[in-house]
Amino acid sequence: MFHVVLYQPEIPPNTGNIIRLCANTGCTLHLIEPLGFSLEDKQLKRAGLDYREFASVLSYSDFDDWLRRTAPRRLFAFSTHGRRGYEKVDYTAGDALLFGPETRGLPTTILANAVVSDCLRIPMVPGSRSLNLSNTVAVVVYEAWRQRGFSGGE
Repeated sequence: MFHVVLYQPEIPPNTGNIIRLCANTGCTLHLIEPLGFSLEDKQLKRAGLDYREFASVLSYSDFDDWLRRTAPRRLFAFSTHGRRGYEKVDYTAGDALLFGPETRGLPTTILANAVVSDCLRIPMVPGSRSLNLSNTVAVVVYEAWRQRGFSGGE
């Protein structure tokens, strides 16, 4: 399946919702520290309900640690600064989908990193700032999974 990568997430309910999403889609969730909360946070647990035990969730000390330990074949970064739409990519199993923190998005140093295959965006009406992180991840994961024929789903 796919690898959902959250770079320094800040809001516990968003990450809880993404844990639940990953449990229901078979994605692995990678959390790059520092996190804006503890993994024991009540809001995180409430949003994730009892799905934590069904999701594969891994943590990393920083972006370089994640790169060393995972060596992704393809890494797609998602940003309001992306030039190409998320739906224009032919996703393949094993792709890593990288999302930035809620209040500031991915830093330019990561967006410019040679390991990033492409920087993609989700279309919005003019004047909009951004979508909620958990909504963004859900939109992208379901498009990628749809392209794979919802393999492994029922």
